[in-house]
Amino acid sequence: MIFQVLLVIVGFACLIFGANWLVDGASAMAKKYKVSDLAIGLTIVAFGTSAPELVVNIIGSLKGYSDIVLGNIVGSNNFNLFIILGISGLILPITVQSSTAWKEIPISLLAAVLMLFLINDFKFSEPSYLSRLDGIIMLVLFLLFLYYVFTQMKNEPTIQTGFVQKPLRKIWGLILIGLSGLIIGGQFVVTNSVNIANSLGVSEKIIGLTIVAAGTSLPELVTSIVAAVKKNSDIAIGNVIGSNVFNILLVLSISSLIKPIEYNPRFNPDLYILIGGTVFLLTSMLTGQRKKLDRWEAGILLGCYLFYTMYLVMSETT
Repeated sequence: MIFQVLLVIVGFACLIFGANWLVDGASAMAKKYKVSDLAIGLTIVAFGTSAPELVVNIIGSLKGYSDIVLGNIVGSNNFNLFIILGISGLILPITVQSSTAWKEIPISLLAAVLMLFLINDFKFSEPSYLSRLDGIIMLVLFLLFLYYVFTQMKNEPTIQTGFVQKPLRKIWGLILIGLSGLIIGGQFVVTNSVNIANSLGVSEKIIGLTIVAAGTSLPELVTSIVAAVKKNSDIAIGNVIGSNVFNILLVLSISSLIKPIEYNPRFNPDLYILIGGTVFLLTSMLTGQRKKLDRWEAGILLGCYLFYTMYLVMSETT
């Protein structure tokens, strides 16, 4: 099993480096053909941070590992919300723009609530599926979300920074190596995570919610911590909220389009925790020092995740 653990770690490394190389190559390609910074940010960079979740879920869907697919999305979103925002908020109290407090966070909340209802087929007690029709609905909503972000940003002034043009051969090399890293890393993570779950006698759900979710969220963790250290609150929280919306409306929708996802209601408590945490974040932004997540509130987020992890362990052993 030690060898399988090492392969999972190698898989995560391939996912992270692959995503970075893909973003670098695609950004250089866009710059070469004079695509705007805005378009790059909305598409290439956003895709890059969600690429590990997307690749893991595509492979999981093709192999029929529904619990890995769902655990990755729900677990990643909970990790983003409770751990990444919690750590970032302890480093620097997070103050956000009005649009984030009033629009982006509620959009993230609505996405989580929509997922809860669609994936339960409005039954909440019986096994169900996230169908291809559900996936189409979420994908359409994702495109509407992109349109909203575009309309929000198009009037904002852009800062042109120096850009050294890369040779076309190097650009394609970065793109191809990045894609290869994502595919190889995704295969390593999915296959060996399932093998580890079988060896330990734990469910794929627990592996998906913890190990896989935390690993695919590493790009968001690094981005938000660096942003907090540099006192850039908007990036710290925008990265988390944007990633959570991408994971549900884009990654999960593509997963269900590949193959309808079998759903067990035992995931509902994890979704309730995600929704509750998002409500707490929204409330924190609209009360007290408005549009600000204080350190004590960030501490609550971290504490909640600790209790949540204990709940996962206890539910697995009972």
